[in-house]
Amino acid sequence: MGLGHRVYRVRDPRARVLETAIAELERAGVASHYLALARAVERAAVEALDAHRPERKLRTNVEFYTAVLLDVLGIPRALFTPVFAAGRAAGWLAHVAEERSVDRLIRPRQRYVGPLPALREAS
Repeated sequence: MGLGHRVYRVRDPRARVLETAIAELERAGVASHYLALARAVERAAVEALDAHRPERKLRTNVEFYTAVLLDVLGIPRALFTPVFAAGRAAGWLAHVAEERSVDRLIRPRQRYVGPLPALREAS
């Protein structure tokens, strides 16, 4: 998470917007404890991924700096996932509307081939 995007084969332009917003908040006196670390991790991760799979350009996506921005804004970590989901809700609802308009479920073309989760017995 935070690297790679289905559409963008370059750095997600939204990542730059969030990174810039965090830097502007820092200049305004709002402390960011993770911006410098995030930038260093981004550089190292992209470099390592390029060395490992040079044909597959995995670049920073919007999710990479989202956690840093939520932290700067004082959002509790327990709410990071709900905040992220709230931002995606409109898109999810649009998918439902699209499926209803064609009267069928739209499925990805991939097939999961990994291990199945263990079933827990009811207690």
